[in-house]
Amino acid sequence: MNKYLSLIALLLITVYSSFSQNGEKTYKIRTLAFYNLENLFDTINDITKNDEASPMMELKGNKSKVYWDKIDKLASVISQIGEEKTKTSPAIIGVSEIENVSVLEDLVKSVHIKKKNYGIIHYESPDKRGIDVALLYQKRYFKPIFHQSFNPNIYRNNRKVYTRDQLLVSGYLDDELIHLIVNHWPSRSGGEMKSRPLREKAAYQNTKIIEQVREKDPNAKIIVMGDFNDDPINASFKKVLKAKGKKKNVGQNDIYNPYEDLFKKGLNTLGYRDNINLFDQILITSPLLDSGAKDFSTYKMFKAMVFNKRFLTNKRGRYKGYPFRSFSFGSYTGGYSDHYPVYMYLIKEKN
Repeated sequence: MNKYLSLIALLLITVYSSFSQNGEKTYKIRTLAFYNLENLFDTINDITKNDEASPMMELKGNKSKVYWDKIDKLASVISQIGEEKTKTSPAIIGVSEIENVSVLEDLVKSVHIKKKNYGIIHYESPDKRGIDVALLYQKRYFKPIFHQSFNPNIYRNNRKVYTRDQLLVSGYLDDELIHLIVNHWPSRSGGEMKSRPLREKAAYQNTKIIEQVREKDPNAKIIVMGDFNDDPINASFKKVLKAKGKKKNVGQNDIYNPYEDLFKKGLNTLGYRDNINLFDQILITSPLLDSGAKDFSTYKMFKAMVFNKRFLTNKRGRYKGYPFRSFSFGSYTGGYSDHYPVYMYLIKEKN
C-alpha cells in the first residue's frame, strides 16, 4: 500500500510540475470535455427549422443583448475547464444544443478563448428543434483527419424520430490517434419508460460506430461523450454499450464509464423534474485505461470530473442547487446552462 501511495504521489507531482533537470519523469496533460450549451440559438429566424420554439426566439426585448451575454458566459466557462492543471482550456470539447455553425464561430471568437484558436467540426442535424452537436478543438493540440455524421435511424410506431446525429471525429492528439463520438440522445419527453427504447437505439448506433472504427484500428482509443439523457446505470449503458463501472472488470474490448462511480457517490450534472441526474458523461475504451502497470508511454485517463464550480450553481428560487440555467419560463435568467460540463484529464510521459 505504501508503495502504491508513493507512486500516486510521484505521479501527481510530475504531472503538474517539471523536474526534468533532476532526472524525474515529466508528463503531458490534456483536457477533454463535454458541455451542453442549453439552447445556444442565434436571433435570426430560420424558416427551414422550428427555431421559433427556442427560448432565445421566445424572448421579448433585446434578444441580441441576451445572445452576446450568453456567448460571453459560455466562453468564460470553457476557458476555465481543466485550466487549473493544464494552464489552458480543453484541448478538445464536445458541445450540444447549438443551432448552427454560426453560433460556434461567435463562441470561439469570444475574448475568453479567442487566443486558443479553436477549430470547429459541425454537421446540420435533422432534429426537429434544429439543435446539433459539434466538436471544438485547439489546433495546436489536435489534428483531425476524418469526421462523419451518423443518423441513429430511430423509429417509433413506424414513424421516424428526428433527433440529433452522432458525430465521429478521428485525429491526432499531439502524435497519438484517438477517435471521439459526440452524442445528444433523445430526451425523456413523455416519461422515462416511454422514451427509454429511443435511447437504447441511440446507444446501439454508438456500438455500430465503434465497430466501424475498430475495423481499421482494432486497438482504437475511443472516447464516447455527450448528453445521453440517461444515467450511467440505465440499460442504454449497461445492456447496450455494456459499459463497465469498475476498472478491474474492463476487458480488452470493453468500455469504461468513470461516471458510474461518480453517480453512485451523488454527483450530478443537472436537475430534471425534481430528480438529480448525471446525464453528461465521458466514456473510454480499454486502451485509454491504465491497467495498473503505471505505463503512461501513451495517453491514458488520469481522472474524470464534473465541472460544478459554485458560480455555476443557482443559489435561490425554484432551481436552487441546480445548474444556473440561462432560460426559465420565457425569460433570460443571466445564467450559463442547465447542465454542468464534464471533463477528463489524459496524461502521457514526455519523451
